[in-house]
Amino acid sequence: MTIRISPRALLDAILRSDLYSFVQAAFTIVSSGDAFLPNWHLEAITYALSRVASGDINRLIITVPPRHLKSICASVAFPAFLLGRDPTRRIICVSYSDALARKHASDCRALMRSSEYHRLFPRTRISPSKDTETEVMTTARGFRLATSVGGTLTGRGGNVLIIDDPMKPQDAISQAARESEAHWYSNTLLTRLDSKSEGAIIVVMQRLHVDDLVGRLLEQGGWTILNLPAIAETDQRIPVGPGRFHLFRAGEVLHPEREPRSVLDEIKRSMGSSDFAAQYLQDPVPLTGNMINWSWFRRYDQAPTIQPGDRLIVSWDTALTANELSDYSAAVVLLVRAQTAYVLDVVRARLEFPELRRRVIELDHKWRRLCSNYALLIEDKGSGMSLIQDLRRSGIYTIAIKPNADKVIRANAHTAKIEAGAVLVPQHAPWLEDFRREILAFPKGRHNDQVDALSQALERAFSFQPAIAATGSYIVRR
Repeated sequence: MTIRISPRALLDAILRSDLYSFVQAAFTIVSSGDAFLPNWHLEAITYALSRVASGDINRLIITVPPRHLKSICASVAFPAFLLGRDPTRRIICVSYSDALARKHASDCRALMRSSEYHRLFPRTRISPSKDTETEVMTTARGFRLATSVGGTLTGRGGNVLIIDDPMKPQDAISQAARESEAHWYSNTLLTRLDSKSEGAIIVVMQRLHVDDLVGRLLEQGGWTILNLPAIAETDQRIPVGPGRFHLFRAGEVLHPEREPRSVLDEIKRSMGSSDFAAQYLQDPVPLTGNMINWSWFRRYDQAPTIQPGDRLIVSWDTALTANELSDYSAAVVLLVRAQTAYVLDVVRARLEFPELRRRVIELDHKWRRLCSNYALLIEDKGSGMSLIQDLRRSGIYTIAIKPNADKVIRANAHTAKIEAGAVLVPQHAPWLEDFRREILAFPKGRHNDQVDALSQALERAFSFQPAIAATGSYIVRR
């Protein structure tokens, strides 16, 4: 017996199961009059969201430029899609302002009220007891609740949290605003998740600052990341479906029909390269860097063998505590040959004092025995003060550094040497990417421990003069 399926029934089955197709249908309802321009990046976004819906992942970050339909996908169509398939879902959607949160909520409500939605999902209906501009509840008591960053959520909980553009671009420069956003996320929104292990969190936004919400979440780890720059800076293989990938080649534009290269170039001229790098390239650190250009560092394939006349410097910048919000402790190992310095190793970690002491001693033992002309530098501040005293008592020869200028001035003093090619880094190293990003972000980045350890080492390498001797140590002012 042949079973005939009508084209309408087949299309409805696709719309109920495929989020990308559902987004196209939703677009005609919430953005009538505008033409939907299909593109692979929308397949990538909806595939990532679909993996959240299926439970494959429960922590998702999507970074994408403005005006690329991220909100229609994540804040409008996706909640409606989830509630259509399971009307008991409890969804909290967050934006940076009440007005924007209400706009997305209104669009989602219009979609869920449409005749097409009723046909696709006959079991899902909005309850007349809760149908407002900030919240819709289904007859099965699932809901979509809209709020803004800083809003109260007392007594409310959900199993899906969607954070869509949590900060205005003009607010990102304010450290107080960034701290407030992070505090509200950690102490208010995160506590509203019904199950911390099984509940889902989705963050979709344009990058604004190295220390924005995405920047902080990336430091924590454990997130699936879909990064979609307006212009690819490197080749990327981006999943757009099960077993399907799009090769986004370096130099290609994300959606040329919507924003071709000429438009993006004009946007860059208008807003400036720094803001463009953040909001459109999804990299708050421009490739050229703020103070130090990464291309200034020459590269070496193999670390040079230590020769007579070489010097070895291990330079430490230590943090006050190992608290998650404090800086790291960092060490840079430098081999100096004439007027050339090779960065051999970088160590960076959040360490309480006993572990910090152990790591310093381990690194000292590893390198001191390799070179007769060796110097261990530790900045004489915070935990470094106690560390220097402890090492002296243990008989470990130490040079205590007393800064007499701020970190920016100290780093700036060595930019000419770096630009001249006097400082080399390896082609490959496990620490290299973190080191690169901090170098490029400086002095606008959140952390500067590696930069300070480097500038301290370079000061010793290129400007060292005999210091005032102290028992078991030197004290050097810089």
